[in-house]
Amino acid sequence: MKQTVKVIIPAFNEQNSVGKVVRDIPKDLVNEVIVVNNASTDDTKINACREGATVLDEPRQGYGFACLKGIEYVQSNTNQIPDIIVFIDADYSDYPEELPELVRPIVEQNVDLVIGSRALGNREKGAMTFPQIFGNWLATNLLRLFYGVKFTDLGPFRAIKYDRLVALDMRDTTYGWTVEMQLKAAKKKFKCIEVPVKYRKRIGFSKISGTVKGTFLAGYKILWTIFKYI
Repeated sequence: MKQTVKVIIPAFNEQNSVGKVVRDIPKDLVNEVIVVNNASTDDTKINACREGATVLDEPRQGYGFACLKGIEYVQSNTNQIPDIIVFIDADYSDYPEELPELVRPIVEQNVDLVIGSRALGNREKGAMTFPQIFGNWLATNLLRLFYGVKFTDLGPFRAIKYDRLVALDMRDTTYGWTVEMQLKAAKKKFKCIEVPVKYRKRIGFSKISGTVKGTFLAGYKILWTIFKYI
């Protein structure tokens, strides 16, 4: 039986890239593309709508807030509950056409959570800053040390069974979202794997890694989240 898949895309001021992301998602595999307009002040919402996405507004700024808004919307549509949820960023740094590679292990191997690993895949030079690379290395090693789970990345491109996502009871509203999902999945003994994904320089300016303040706050929140759930 074919699995139903919905994609959630958090988007904050990504007018130049969000349309490309929506356009490149394989529509033969996806039932609905949901863009969460996270307090954007540009044409992110207009461009996402133009490409046929369902667009939600989340005025509270924060990556986690946007993801939670998308989940809330999916839960409210009880007649269209999906089997799988895919998360991908709106900056066009990931390759949406690789979505089948993330979904396949769930369908064929009964995996619960699939992380698209930029560390294992082909990463364009300069696509990630040194603090991002080091932060991923540190966070994944701490996850291994304290939670006994082996990851190489906290990549935003990921797929998860819908019922498992609900069971995780996600709470983080900002930068700790990705690591919270991974550590909670480890605590619940979910079957998790990584698949290599390509990664390129994003379109536009990063609101996190592009500033010293954003990099510091993201790093602090990720570490705080890891220690919070031990």
